[in-house]
Amino acid sequence: MKNIQLDKEEQELLQAFESGEFESDMSPSRKEFIEQLAAQTFKKDKRINIRISNRDLVAIQRRALEEGMPYQTLVASILHKYVSGSLYDITANKSIEIN
Repeated sequence: MKNIQLDKEEQELLQAFESGEFESDMSPSRKEFIEQLAAQTFKKDKRINIRISNRDLVAIQRRALEEGMPYQTLVASILHKYVSGSLYDITANKSIEIN
């Protein structure tokens, strides 16, 4: 784990949090709603089959190993991020220049 340097204000906040000075003001119904949303997000109830090149599969497996997760989990995470709008193709709208 990285050694993170905190400034004085951050250290005070961390100490207050660790000593239990903070309390959540979330209502039980709101907490239950968020828990249900989280459960639905991580529910994997469908299976797909895709064909990709061996080169891409090896690259995905290598990246997953670096991240410490199964490659199927990495692929599912990438797909989820894409459809939820937090991952996008930065080259999709670039015009191709020909010299």
